Amino acid sequence: MSGALPLTAVARDSRRGILWMVAGMTAFLGNDAIVKSVSEHLPTPQIIAVRGLMAVMLITLVAARMGVLGRIGETVRGWVAVRAGAEGAGTLLYLTALSGLPLANATAIMQAVPLIVALLAYLMLRERISRGRWVAIATGFAGVLLVIQPNPQDFDGFAWLALLSAFVYSLRDVVTRYIQLGIPSILITLATAVVVTLIGIVLLAFTGWAPVRGKDLAALAGAAVLLATAYYAMIAAVRHGELSAIAPFRYTGLLWAVILGYLVWGDIPNAPAWAGIALLIGAGLTLISEQRRAARRLRASA
Repeated sequence: MSGALPLTAVARDSRRGILWMVAGMTAFLGNDAIVKSVSEHLPTPQIIAVRGLMAVMLITLVAARMGVLGRIGETVRGWVAVRAGAEGAGTLLYLTALSGLPLANATAIMQAVPLIVALLAYLMLRERISRGRWVAIATGFAGVLLVIQPNPQDFDGFAWLALLSAFVYSLRDVVTRYIQLGIPSILITLATAVVVTLIGIVLLAFTGWAPVRGKDLAALAGAAVLLATAYYAMIAAVRHGELSAIAPFRYTGLLWAVILGYLVWGDIPNAPAWAGIALLIGAGLTLISEQRRAARRLRASA
């Protein structure tokens, strides 16, 4: 019984992590939609820099309100610094890949993250991953490919950069598990936002500054709130529970993207995309069912 209780806690933490992951992907999607509209007037590095500065100020205020800002020194060393560096490296690699790769292809490659995370969780964290979970993760990835429908002819050196960024992002999630639980997630969020903002400022030196309209500034303020929320939710999602169960719920971001694309831009999925959506939903339901069965087995053994 004593051995079953920690496992039961892991199952409970996994369910909590799934909710955080869904919340994080939802916030990321809202951020992406705003960035997409603002990018018609402003260059990407400027958007990253301005939005990032706002997000850093917001997160700093929240951290101060929580009374943990005095521990900011803990974010510049150890695994927090490693994680922030991985976030920055992944962002730089992805932006470079995106400059020479169709968006659909880049998005498709990034959906390999749940698969890579599951593999790294098995190798580095010694997670026991059931066959049903592997099948659900692979099914979700197949659904992503059907929705995005990337063109294989456009895969080149930039595609390898995108794949490398997916690996770095996956490593970032696994590294998060090595961070001491006593370090507040809001400080990890702050370190992440600072590094990504610095990358935007550096890139801005090469692209130049464009005039910012008041409307765009307000939109970026909203994006900053969503970005800060997404960062925090994603960090909270992967700090507890089983990564192999939590990571596949990144796929929910694509479902939100399809819904938003229809409501805002009138994009209607074709037949293969609908099939992909069905696979994504099926994979998610399978993972949830897998979690429930595991919880029941643990309760029975207890």
